[in-house]
Amino acid sequence: MKNNFKYLALFAAAAVFVSCENEFEDSVENGDVYTAGEADFSKYVAVGNSLTSGFADAALYVEGQQNSFPNIMAQQFELVGGGVFNQPLVNDNLGGLLLNGTQITQNRFVLAANGGIPAGPIVLNGTPTTEVTNKFTGPLNNFGVPGAKSFHLGAAGYGSVAGVATGRANPYYARFASDENATVIGDAAAANGTFFTLWIGNNDILSYATSGGSGVNRNASNAPENLNPAVYGGNDITNANVFASVYSGYVTALTANGAKGALINIPDVTSIPFFTTVPFNAIPLDAPTAAFVNQSYANYNAAIAGYGQTPLLSTEEAAARRINFAAGQNAVVILDDDLTALPNPANPSQMLPKLRQATAQDLITFPTASILGTLANPNDPTSVRGVAVPLANANVLTVREQARVKAAQDSYNATIAALAAANGLALVDAQAALRTVADTGVSFNGGVLTSTYASGGAFSLDGVHPTPRGYAFTANTILNAINSTYNSNVPSVNIGQYKSVQPSNGL
Repeated sequence: MKNNFKYLALFAAAAVFVSCENEFEDSVENGDVYTAGEADFSKYVAVGNSLTSGFADAALYVEGQQNSFPNIMAQQFELVGGGVFNQPLVNDNLGGLLLNGTQITQNRFVLAANGGIPAGPIVLNGTPTTEVTNKFTGPLNNFGVPGAKSFHLGAAGYGSVAGVATGRANPYYARFASDENATVIGDAAAANGTFFTLWIGNNDILSYATSGGSGVNRNASNAPENLNPAVYGGNDITNANVFASVYSGYVTALTANGAKGALINIPDVTSIPFFTTVPFNAIPLDAPTAAFVNQSYANYNAAIAGYGQTPLLSTEEAAARRINFAAGQNAVVILDDDLTALPNPANPSQMLPKLRQATAQDLITFPTASILGTLANPNDPTSVRGVAVPLANANVLTVREQARVKAAQDSYNATIAALAAANGLALVDAQAALRTVADTGVSFNGGVLTSTYASGGAFSLDGVHPTPRGYAFTANTILNAINSTYNSNVPSVNIGQYKSVQPSNGL
């Protein structure tokens, strides 16, 4: 038995795809006349999280920032009176950050290749040069802060350099915060933009999802502790009423001077490659090995079957918890915290583990690919992760956990839509746009943009954030909503001109 889930298999198509890419000339033709319509793009301000900053490949680096969707849009706004767009650029293309000379965030991923054949993502070697304590000064237009949740934008001290070392502040914002007690939204409003985009809320559900539902669902009730973000853990789902309260305040702040803008809703985070790349049935077994493994679960299966005959366990859950392997591809064994707690009938002082095999509806997280099928104990050949050793809760986003994510997402998006309508702002349906990329792909002159890991072109190597091509598609999606709302005709960009994932030889 061996782990057949290899990075090489993931990237086999990528080699073909990248070799066929075309480059195209700008679609903007001489003589075209573009108008701003009812909007004033002379000073564009972008507010949000990593997506607004241009974060990609698990890091913030110069090329990513230059291809952020706000920067792409700002170049198009120049055709209708848009002004200079300043970003808090980092120092290099490595992407790591330093705090007092010590590296505190990792460098970016690159796709290692051997003779042009993709071999897998690796962290780029090198010593980064972006020191958090070296404040970026000067006027800014991009207030995208990687890692920020909705309530963080209004949190005083979120950009405190002193707070970075203790984990109370965000190092990316600390680089350009106007003051130790400044807020992101305060700094953004002070920029006095004539037009803005606001895209915040993804991380309010994303960290719960990427951690396999390891956080607390603060949206489960309006208990006082759930309405107080100060007590939230990093992976908790933000309460929908908290989101609505802070988000409404941000819209008020950004429109106080009469500015127009666009509100961008929250995509379905479970459709990204981070959750769609690793199959649930990644374990190949032959018949003798399957029979051997089944023997090890015989007592567990007998105990569950017995409980299934009692009121303690439904027959449906008893059936779902039966572990059974057969020759061929098999579903992995997982821990599921939402299963019913049951005493071990052989030793009532202990509890039965909450085990079951994954189904096609469960989502295995991308980092699990690196451990799936490996030995938990190098000296025990039977300790195969995903077979004899269950995957941890953090490795899987179960159906119930997905439902919690969706419930919060739906509430956030209802708030965003209502505020857009109430304030006459453009509403960007990023949820629908990303779903199209995931379901059918998006055609462009020279290819199709999909969410397939590495080879699809839309997502960078962290499986969460877009490539430059993905950000260009995002920019077009937003521009379409802006044009529709404000009767402008800002031209879209040709996404074929922007890079997707490229293999890096010699790494």
